[in-house]
Amino acid sequence: MAYDFVQNRQCEYFPCHQGLPADSFSCLFCYCPLYALGENCGGSFRYTADGIKDCSNCLRPHRRENYAAICEKMKDIIEMAKKQPDKK
Repeated sequence: MAYDFVQNRQCEYFPCHQGLPADSFSCLFCYCPLYALGENCGGSFRYTADGIKDCSNCLRPHRRENYAAICEKMKDIIEMAKKQPDKK
């Protein structure tokens, strides 16, 4: 698939995470769409002492082979974003 991998080598942060060769680093999900899933995102993260989710060691959204899995998890994001019926 031509659309499952994008690079922006002009970005001042490229690559923004260490651990992948530059040629394999995908910028497609520059901001991870699964961040809002918290502990259910499936990535390698930690919480800071202040309770902030820190994904600086996570490579999941930057690996081409994870494209389909991330798209599949978007169903969970869509469910979270749905408008809830007004409760009376």
